[in-house]
Amino acid sequence: MRHVFLPWAAAAVLLLGRANASGKTKPGSALQLQVINFNFETVQVTWNSSAYAGINFTFIYKFHTKEEYRPCPDYILQHGYRAGCLLEVQRDGPLYFSIRNGTEPLLTKDLAISTYLKPRSPGALNFQWREEAVTVTCSSLGYNDLQYEIQHKTVFDAEWQSTEAETCNVTIDGLDTEKCYFFRARVKALEFAYGSETYPSDWSEVTYQQRGELRDSCWENSLFPKFILIAGMVSFLTVFLLLLSLWKLHRIKKVLMPSVPDPKFSFLGLFESHQGNFQEWIKDTQNVAPLNKMEDGELECAPEDAVVVQPAEAEMPKTVLMTSPLCSQTGEEEATGDFSQLPRQPPQGRGVVSLGDFTFVMSDHSYMML
Repeated sequence: MRHVFLPWAAAAVLLLGRANASGKTKPGSALQLQVINFNFETVQVTWNSSAYAGINFTFIYKFHTKEEYRPCPDYILQHGYRAGCLLEVQRDGPLYFSIRNGTEPLLTKDLAISTYLKPRSPGALNFQWREEAVTVTCSSLGYNDLQYEIQHKTVFDAEWQSTEAETCNVTIDGLDTEKCYFFRARVKALEFAYGSETYPSDWSEVTYQQRGELRDSCWENSLFPKFILIAGMVSFLTVFLLLLSLWKLHRIKKVLMPSVPDPKFSFLGLFESHQGNFQEWIKDTQNVAPLNKMEDGELECAPEDAVVVQPAEAEMPKTVLMTSPLCSQTGEEEATGDFSQLPRQPPQGRGVVSLGDFTFVMSDHSYMML
């Protein structure tokens, strides 16, 4: 017995009611029946016995009306129960059969096996190339009213392209001999001769052809190097765009959030020698005189230095006494007086600053407020 079962969705199904030996249908559960004639060599009859779970049916058959029914020689099992019968045939003709539950007939029927023909898959494909065309031939089957379909494609095609003929001698034009092609073939029974319940044959094994020569595969010759090239280009472009994005992000961040300089590098010795004390560091490095301290709650306001203002023309020079900016107005009044006795020449060794028509003579530690 064979442990083979063809899925019901893959073929046409006959819905047959419960019948008695006379062939009349009785109300009740129906058997789903499927019949396939494999190239007039074997006939497979299967049924779906889901309504009769756990029951082993008996299949009997005959090819002529005058013959006696014979039991099925080869049952098909499903889950340990009979689900079909496989018969050997030698020619086209009728088939009479009956399916029984013990001695009670559930179904009795006769049919023409050619109605359910499924041709054999073509094999041994031959290829004859000439420029941009190829002729595909194979061994024809032993009966007529068939249609041979040849399909081809390359590794770059998403779908197969079909070419059909009534004999297994099919010519395909418009091919590129430099490309590697896939070829496969099948046979279909013409509907006008066999009806609409037939099945196309299975596809033949895929054959690979390039430059008129047989190949083991087209993927190694064509697709793999191109795939590596495309994948490499995509990877390089991805890395380049990522680096460009990071560079742009760094520039934007630098503009929006500028970095704050480290005072260690701007003020040498501030932290190393003075532990961050800015006043001590500036006195030590910039030669700045300390401010006068407060005594008895008052700030000593003494004149720091005198600045001689000499006009550009021959006029009497004027002296301005420079004081601390924290001194009161009294210090300014004391600085006023008669300067007629001051010399015309500025003191030696002091800095001279010109502002407009005036020249200011200052000592090293003087400063001026404008």
